[in-house]
Amino acid sequence: MANHKATKKDTRQAAKRRERNKYYGKTTRNAIRGLKATTTESEYKDKLPEVISMIDKLAKRGVIHKNKAANLKSKLAKKKAAATA
Repeated sequence: MANHKATKKDTRQAAKRRERNKYYGKTTRNAIRGLKATTTESEYKDKLPEVISMIDKLAKRGVIHKNKAANLKSKLAKKKAAATA
């Protein structure tokens, strides 16, 4: 364990950030899973912007890499295009 005040504080902050990032990551994964499970096309169209926004926020916060975010959004958009065609 750290002995300096600043290092102890940094450890507390890192733990707090880790918990927050875990929460947002899990919430987004569940939203993606729910979006993929939708059966109606209109429901998919309604939920897609919300999920894309969640993915963008994760990338902005550094929870996931920006390329991973782009790949996730691309896959979801492809599924939407396939559903409409």
